Amino acid sequence: MERFLIEGGTALNGKVKVHGAKNAALPILSAALLIDGESVIHNCPDLSDVRASVHILESLGCQCHREGDTLTVKSDAICSSQIPDDLMQKTRSSIIFLGAVAARCGTAVLSSPGGCDLGPRPIDLHLSSLRQLGLCIKEEHGSLYCNSEKGLFGTSIYIPIPSVGTTENIMIAAATAKGTTRICNAAREPEIVDLANFLNGAGANVQGAGSCDIVIEGVSSLHSVEHSIIPDRILTATYMSTVAVTGGDALIEGAIPEHLKAVSAEFIKMGCQISTKNEGIRIAAPKRLSRLKSVKTQYYPGFPTDAGPTLIAALCTADGTSTFTENIFENRFKFVDELRRLGADIKTEGRTAIIDGVKALSGAQVKCTDLRGGAALLVAGLAANGVTTLCDVHHINRGYENPVENFKNLGANIKRTDV
Repeated sequence: MERFLIEGGTALNGKVKVHGAKNAALPILSAALLIDGESVIHNCPDLSDVRASVHILESLGCQCHREGDTLTVKSDAICSSQIPDDLMQKTRSSIIFLGAVAARCGTAVLSSPGGCDLGPRPIDLHLSSLRQLGLCIKEEHGSLYCNSEKGLFGTSIYIPIPSVGTTENIMIAAATAKGTTRICNAAREPEIVDLANFLNGAGANVQGAGSCDIVIEGVSSLHSVEHSIIPDRILTATYMSTVAVTGGDALIEGAIPEHLKAVSAEFIKMGCQISTKNEGIRIAAPKRLSRLKSVKTQYYPGFPTDAGPTLIAALCTADGTSTFTENIFENRFKFVDELRRLGADIKTEGRTAIIDGVKALSGAQVKCTDLRGGAALLVAGLAANGVTTLCDVHHINRGYENPVENFKNLGANIKRTDV
């Protein structure tokens, strides 16, 4: 079983490059199913979640080839509309294939998706939205049986909450539907804009991405496309937390400052100096961070839920008491018990965590509970005195490419071991 051995307490300095965004790559790979030809996708991260999506594409008849950070998908020979259960269970984001498969094949069969257990994340918004486009869906014994024999038809769809995945599923399905689709209360994340840019590059007509009102004029087909995925803003936030909690100074190359305004604002409050450059974001931390009176996760452009755990890890040694409220996921704090093993003083009350900063953390053996919780333990381990053994790191591999090598580039004393 793979583990990380971390000898913490060293300030991280230097520069590190951000790879492509996982949360942009997954819907773009799904959308590649619609392409009548070839999708050449640059800056595509080599992550276990991405590999799971590639396996889904291959199971449907696509040919996929990776060379460096470029993934090429040929989708002109689709031979199946059924996604095997074992592939659906590997990642929660696999539900994003529903709209694409149905739009391309007219039918789709798949089971409920897997992924991190962060509390109820129902797919009912996906299903109700796609039904409004004309997709007939039957739910039987944990599987979805879908067909659109008459095709999909544009309509106006209001999403009660600005769900990223639901917005993406509608955009993909509506790209080749007949007529006009309007998404009201759409998600506004940068990954939504990136998906729209990919679709438009292939000949789709998507307008308004990045706002709460997206309009898609359906086209008859999509052609070959070449696209570069945006940098991963959650990875950037992880690097920022690590540099901050270790008292370091680093340039995060490739990061887009516009995507991280809410994150940068919190680090400035903590006493960090943030400067934006053409090549990325530079963060310089004080010897000890200041507390944050109150942080609340929100839909974009608010503070992102995926950046919450690593920020909490950074606050563990801040000067004073900080309060963090999670408004998106119900069970986001599963990793807190593991932080306590490192000496953190954290109390949770429902969706709120109260963090009393301690003088220092101490190394211990801890295990990853989920993707972002695992990243939080990695951040804390790099700050802790002594050696931390981080187990179950397969969670981290879902969203972080070559984490050991990349943190070493900042001067971290970390190595991978198989036990």
